[in-house]
Amino acid sequence: MHAMQYETILPADYDMEIIRKRVATKGPLLDDFPGLGLKAYLMRERDAGSPVNSYASFYLWATPEGMNSFLWGPGFQGVVNDFGRPRVRHWMGLSYAEGPASGAAPAAATVLRVPVPEDVEPARFVAAEVARPVEPGMVASAVAIDPSRWELVRFTLWEQADPQASGDRYQVLHLSQPGRAGLRSGRHW
Repeated sequence: MHAMQYETILPADYDMEIIRKRVATKGPLLDDFPGLGLKAYLMRERDAGSPVNSYASFYLWATPEGMNSFLWGPGFQGVVNDFGRPRVRHWMGLSYAEGPASGAAPAAATVLRVPVPEDVEPARFVAAEVARPVEPGMVASAVAIDPSRWELVRFTLWEQADPQASGDRYQVLHLSQPGRAGLRSGRHW
């Protein structure tokens, strides 16, 4: 599994209805994309308490071929054409878990990025992060790492928004999940 995210920060007065309409028309195009575990179409709004307006996508790729096919194909080029070329973050998958609300359509997501402390053994830190228990209201969660920056990311889909959840909080506008059932649960090492 590979995790990937890009986010476009939009002007404070941007009409976020444009993003809602974009996702309503383009979101279903990836509902059967080969190699894709899931893609969450995410949005943050200043009017809803976010520090910024943004449009973001978070992916869990079941195969590197799927990820490459998307990045070098017409889907990502559409993002580039409409918003400019975003910085694409990606992480190696460490774990995936379905939560107690796995049958629900997620309304919210959180993305928590954590630096791996320099004074901690990386394997112990990662093992502790992966071992965190599932929480009520959790639809699914993944942990991944970028060892070039020693940055861990925890991506969680929630049945409802949780104001206590740590990390950047997003509204989920659409969830494409053609390969979600095939994402391997548990530790990936």
